[in-house]
Amino acid sequence: MAHHRAGQMPTIATFDGIKIQVFADHSLPHFHALKAEFEVLITGSWEVLLGSMRRRDLDAVMEWARTHETELRNEWRRING
Repeated sequence: MAHHRAGQMPTIATFDGIKIQVFADHSLPHFHALKAEFEVLITGSWEVLLGSMRRRDLDAVMEWARTHETELRNEWRRING
């Protein structure tokens, strides 16, 4: 997928080798999760919009997102103004 420009998507969390990143993109609220060659774009309603990732890693991402929902939404708003 990697449609973002290098250096313009801050990593807001890392765990289990997974990076959570938010891009300054005024479209629908979403975040990216990356691990090795895998990347997914996940909407604010926890749906995978694009990409793929191993099931156990995706489960970990979804659990993290639910646990950090307020922080994630606040960061998206902060970056996207």
